[in-house]
Amino acid sequence: MTTSVAAPWILGLTGGIGSGKSAAAQHFIDLGIDLVDADHAARWVVEPGRPALARIAEHFGAGVLQPDGQLDRAALRKLIFEVPEERRWLEALLHPLIGEEIRSHLARAQSPYAILVSPLLIESGQDSMTQRILVIDVPQSLQIQRTLQRDGITEQQVQAILKAQSSREDRLNHADDILVNDKDLAWLHSEVERLHHFYLTLRGGRT
Repeated sequence: MTTSVAAPWILGLTGGIGSGKSAAAQHFIDLGIDLVDADHAARWVVEPGRPALARIAEHFGAGVLQPDGQLDRAALRKLIFEVPEERRWLEALLHPLIGEEIRSHLARAQSPYAILVSPLLIESGQDSMTQRILVIDVPQSLQIQRTLQRDGITEQQVQAILKAQSSREDRLNHADDILVNDKDLAWLHSEVERLHHFYLTLRGGRT
């Protein structure tokens, strides 16, 4: 007789730009946790040959395509952050498709709990797929400093991205757990490990 294995519960991991989400997510992976990155899902749905890419090119023009047919993300980002209505049009097209990709990958998770990491977890409604939310939190001044160093973009572009994301206060209001990532990488890893051992004791994301 075979015994059925309980499906993993889903932890939502989020934080503003420059908060250290990716570093935290990678350490959870290193600890053996299955993870789906919403940013990766967002790339999958606009690959050449997928219907979403054709709709985007039709709406914004061929200038958002690279010569090889791939999406020119920098060109598209400039268009949507300058015109909020265009960003909303794009989100209405992509969010349902991204949600389908995420659900498909989470359904294949094998670890005791699985993680959905998303910068727009709350804004996009992706938090509805999760049972618990972990927010990686840093002061906004540190967010800006890290992003400028990492991405080589202007402070104006960083501010535009911050405005498009949920406010720090709103994220914290949705959090079940908060990891303040204002120290070094060793500190981040130790906090991830502490949370990981706690999460292994939970059923359905709750105590």
